[in-house]
Amino acid sequence: MKLIYNRYALPAAILLFTACLCLLAVFSACNPKADKGTTVGKPKIVTTTGMIKDAVQNIVKDKAEVASLMGAGVDPHLYKATQNDLNLLSNADMVFYNGLFLEGKMEDILEKLARQKPVFAVSDGIDNALFLPLSGKTATDGKHAYDPHIWFDVSLWAKAVAQISKHMQEKDPENADFYRANETTYLQQLAALHEDVKQQIATIPKEQRLLITSHDAFNYFGRAYDIEVKGLQGISTVIEFGLKDITDMVELISSRKVKAVFVESSVPPKPLEAVVAGCNERGHRISIGGTLFSDAMGQDGTPEGTYTGMVQANVRTIVQALK
Repeated sequence: MKLIYNRYALPAAILLFTACLCLLAVFSACNPKADKGTTVGKPKIVTTTGMIKDAVQNIVKDKAEVASLMGAGVDPHLYKATQNDLNLLSNADMVFYNGLFLEGKMEDILEKLARQKPVFAVSDGIDNALFLPLSGKTATDGKHAYDPHIWFDVSLWAKAVAQISKHMQEKDPENADFYRANETTYLQQLAALHEDVKQQIATIPKEQRLLITSHDAFNYFGRAYDIEVKGLQGISTVIEFGLKDITDMVELISSRKVKAVFVESSVPPKPLEAVVAGCNERGHRISIGGTLFSDAMGQDGTPEGTYTGMVQANVRTIVQALK
C-alpha cells in the first residue's frame, strides 16, 4: 500500500498539542493544588541584636524565619553592616532594631530601609518617661538623648516584647491569635524573671552593692534592682576614656573597698585590667569577678544564648562575686 503524505496533518497536530498545553497551564494556575510541590515561603524577619531576635522568636515561633545581624560578643555601638547584612536586610519582609542610637553606625541604613519595607524600633513601645536621660558628651546632637540599654530592666524589656507582638499582629492578622497567646506566655515568664532578679540582688549586703563594669551599660539594671552601677567608659563604647578615668575609678574602688569588678563579653578587658592593677598597687586587692553579657548574649545553643538565660547568668556572676 502506498502511503500518502498529507502536508496539513503535522502542523495541525502541533497546533492541537500547543493548545492543550496552554489549557493545562491555565487550569494549573487557577488551581493551587495542581502543583503539590509548591509551598508558600515563611516571612523573613531580620533583627539587629541577638536580644531582639530572641524576643521575636518567642512571639512568632515557627511562623517566620528570624535572623540576627549581630551574634555573640559583637558590640552594637561599633558595628558596621557587611555586604551579607545588606543582602539579608534587602531580602527581609520585616526588620526590628533597638533604637535610641544603639546601632549608631547603622542609623542611615535603617532609615533608608524604612522607606521600602516595615522597619520597627522595639524601644518605640516604651514611654519616654521610663528612659534614662543622658547628658554631656554622651548626648550627641540630640540623637543620643536616652540610654539605649533597655533590656537590662526585665520589666522594661517586656514592653519591647509587647511592641514586637503588636507589629506582628498588625502585619499578619491571620496569625494574630497565635502571636497574642505567645506574648501572654512569654510576658508571664519575664514577670517571674524580674521578681527573681530582685530577690537575688537583695541578698547582697547593701554596702557591697556596687557594680563596676567596662562601660555604662547597666544603669537600667541598677535602677530596677537597687544596685549602684559605675562604668569605666561612657554609655557607648564609641566614647573614649583617659588616664583620669582610670585614676578616678581606682580611687572609688579603693575607698569603697569593692571586692570585684566585671568585664563584658562584647568589650575588650584591658581597660578594667588596668584598673585592677592600679588598685593592687595601692594595696587594695581586687579581682575580676567574672564576665557579664552586656550588649550581646552568649553563643547560640547555650543557656546564655537566650535572653532569660543571659539575665540569669549575669545575676549569678554578680551575686557570687559581691555577696
